[in-house]
Amino acid sequence: MKSVLVALAVVAGLVGAPSAAHATEPIDPVIAQALAETPGGVVEDARNAYWPALDMRLTVPDPHARSVLMCPTSRVCAFSGYDTAGSMLSWGTCGVFSTTSIVTRSIADARATGYLQARNGTTVLATASADGYANVSGTVTNVRCVP
Repeated sequence: MKSVLVALAVVAGLVGAPSAAHATEPIDPVIAQALAETPGGVVEDARNAYWPALDMRLTVPDPHARSVLMCPTSRVCAFSGYDTAGSMLSWGTCGVFSTTSIVTRSIADARATGYLQARNGTTVLATASADGYANVSGTVTNVRCVP
């Protein structure tokens, strides 16, 4: 019995409090703003949030890493930077989606067919064909995915 208690104490000591290296990173301000503006989002981690009812995902790149975000296969995306750089909003369904969570400077369509439009109201500012992207000038208020 004593050896079982000693073994439990050793395991408990190994499982102790998390180290400083595993401390929780604060939520990126872009994620926090998007969650405030668009209800129903779920924080996945400091740089990712997901809205299940919209099949919408927001990803903010790590400012300390040299990573480039790419629009995931079968999704349409809006980026805060030109040439698909910066924060990325993506959707897995077609429709008209608000982009007020980020300033949109480029769009991408990672589907095999159709196209994606960046729009201000109903005015088309840029179009990305299937498996392509386009830079946008002007104020984008929504994107429209056409199957």
